[in-house]
Amino acid sequence: MGKRREWLQRLTVIAVIVALFGSMLYAGLGERTAAEPEPGEPIVEEELLHAQLEVPDAEAAMKIMEMGIEFDHGIHEHDGVYEVEAMVTPSEIEKLESYGIEVHDVLMTQQLWTERVEEMNATVQQNASIQSASTDKVQILRADHYTNQAATFLYVEAKSSAGAAASTSLRATWMEDGEERSATLSRRSDYGEYLYHWFELTVDEVPETVTVTSNQGGSATAEVTEWLGGEKKGNPKEHYVTDFIDSYMTPTMINERIDQLAAEFPDLVEVIEMPHKTNGYRRHAMATMGGFTNTAVVVHSKAWGHEGGNGIEVEFVNPGAPSSPLTVTTEDNKVTVSLATNASGSLTSTARQVANAINSEADDLVSANTYRNNTGAGIAQVWSSTLTDGLSGPEYVSREPQTVKALRIGKTRDGSKPGVLGYAQEHAREWVTPLVVVETAERLLRNYAHDGDTKRLVNNLDIFLIPMVNPDGSNYSFYDFNMQRRNMTNYCGPTQNNDFGARNAWGVDLNRNHSVGSIHDGFVGASLSCTSDTFAGPEINSEPEAKNIVWLADTYDNLKFGMNIHSHGGYFMWSPGAYDTNRETLPRPTAGEEAFYWGASEHILKRIQEHRGTVIRPTRTGPIPDVLYSAAGNSADYLWYEKGIYTWNFEVGAQLWNGRQWVSVGFQPAYDEGHEEAMEFANGLIGLLEVAYQHSKDKQPPKSNAVPGKGTFSNPVEVEFELSEPATIYYTLDGSRPNFESAKIQLSGTREPAEKLLIEETTTINWFAIDPAGNVEKNYNPLGKGNNFNSATIRINK
Repeated sequence: MGKRREWLQRLTVIAVIVALFGSMLYAGLGERTAAEPEPGEPIVEEELLHAQLEVPDAEAAMKIMEMGIEFDHGIHEHDGVYEVEAMVTPSEIEKLESYGIEVHDVLMTQQLWTERVEEMNATVQQNASIQSASTDKVQILRADHYTNQAATFLYVEAKSSAGAAASTSLRATWMEDGEERSATLSRRSDYGEYLYHWFELTVDEVPETVTVTSNQGGSATAEVTEWLGGEKKGNPKEHYVTDFIDSYMTPTMINERIDQLAAEFPDLVEVIEMPHKTNGYRRHAMATMGGFTNTAVVVHSKAWGHEGGNGIEVEFVNPGAPSSPLTVTTEDNKVTVSLATNASGSLTSTARQVANAINSEADDLVSANTYRNNTGAGIAQVWSSTLTDGLSGPEYVSREPQTVKALRIGKTRDGSKPGVLGYAQEHAREWVTPLVVVETAERLLRNYAHDGDTKRLVNNLDIFLIPMVNPDGSNYSFYDFNMQRRNMTNYCGPTQNNDFGARNAWGVDLNRNHSVGSIHDGFVGASLSCTSDTFAGPEINSEPEAKNIVWLADTYDNLKFGMNIHSHGGYFMWSPGAYDTNRETLPRPTAGEEAFYWGASEHILKRIQEHRGTVIRPTRTGPIPDVLYSAAGNSADYLWYEKGIYTWNFEVGAQLWNGRQWVSVGFQPAYDEGHEEAMEFANGLIGLLEVAYQHSKDKQPPKSNAVPGKGTFSNPVEVEFELSEPATIYYTLDGSRPNFESAKIQLSGTREPAEKLLIEETTTINWFAIDPAGNVEKNYNPLGKGNNFNSATIRINK
């Protein structure tokens, strides 16, 4: 009986812990009521520690629940004791220990967090070292087959000398029933140590040998032998490979990965080089000559810094003699300004006079202006400077205009399949977003050979993925100013903030530079200031990066769906994205279109949730102005209103609940968090592809009913429409034949359901429904002459 009681007790502990884990992690419960100060006690802000707790029994587990401590990660059983991870404070640790709950280990503190960020910066160098050999060495550790009650399985473990890098991929091939089969191996690591790559799949025929090939060039072949270690029950989980990123990625790394994938999978992918080159990761060299606003002169090189501007010397000198004139001389790479003096030898040249003189005498080398439109009436100071562009990127980072690249993935890429566009990093500082796109591309290509769902998507869709819209700004964010949002184009002229101290405030917000709902047309949510983070540019579509999005949509008219990937905040949004000064938005989607947006969003958000339980909250889901703000001139509005492409906006990086409040993760979270965000939102991007695939297979026309239907009524009635699926209702009230120019059923208000038609006198309603796939109810042709539309006469007897 003792063993039975012990087993029942262990089951109770499991049930309590699992219930606690489920309620807190997935439902978001667990307020830290016990941590709140009692009356009279001072409020003390304590550091949160990521700790591993050893829970001995059910009573101790209940104490954790009573304290409202939120579990942070998995549950493990070890020698009858259950280990859980949680975010706890030092005072909570003391209380936990009094309940017999031991803190097994502290996994994360603020100091460790900082150290991890520093470690992240070394990952690129580490990977380069790992992959430095021209060809890696591949070993096949196991190549086994076994048969259980369900099926026959092939299991392979292999190891690459370059396997510690997530970009190293192993692919297995074997012959089965006379045909070659293949599968990408999953990479397995633990606590930072690379263990091996592996896969396990059902086979109809046991192969004699299996060959494993690395994308780094290595290869090995082994015989397949029978595994005698016992049977496994049930069906193993379907083999699906994920996790192909191991650090944040600079533009150089992203372009290398794009080219690598294209070379490795020529039958499934091609690289599209956008026609509009960026302005480049480059600046004119500059210096501010003087220490006061009214005495300073701003000097810019005519040449780009890397093309000769860097190193130009400028010197303002005192001639040392009375009644000297203001002169400017140039010799080689040096500009010398001899300042004017009066009869007593005092300097008399104003900043304005010096700037004018430089522009007159040294305009082949430099240009000059007063500081930030100051009158420049102060006396220029003796000063010397060497002009610099201020850029810190390594030499291998090109300063020339860049070609933005897109991956086009699909078995058929001739425009006959529905197109889906995913694009990221319009805003440079959003380092997680390109990882979402790279991870998605890797999953599609490396799972194609062995995963049926992936093959279905790649075979039936035309997928366009742009990991990085804004390479110039991204380089600047990595090497110069991490919070850079915009591109690097400087539109601040001589009368504006064009000095070296303003360099981190230059650039155009690429998600404000488009033609629909623009600030240039009176919409809110952008700026015309050249130093604003939401600067819309001097004119609509002034920027090559924005022109590239327009070009892609114009060139590939099979595009039906799009996803603009941003961070952070955990928002999931769609059009309209802007409103005017009266808060009148761009035209709302019809009630049917809005219903489709919501239905598709639910599927995509569920896929995001699958990775680690992240829930994109309802209050952050919906049309952009309803959940965030007006964003005048954003690219998603262009795609929806001009091209009819159903387009969403991800904001990856949902707030994290710490037990007391939601905590923002920021634009550049520690890589561990950034990695998780990339994984879950790659799930979401795959979810969009699934929506597109189902949409392409929809051949069933919608059905609709008017409620109430035809009949005689003594008072005015409100008529609403019931639909079998999301669809737009076109209708007339004058007895005429409905067509695509007829009125449409709209939403009754912001975040409200579809409007109802108020019928106050006898009226005949004629209508038809059309779903997002273009299927028209009853196969009615609105452009023809047929009368197979719906009709209902509402008679009002007053």
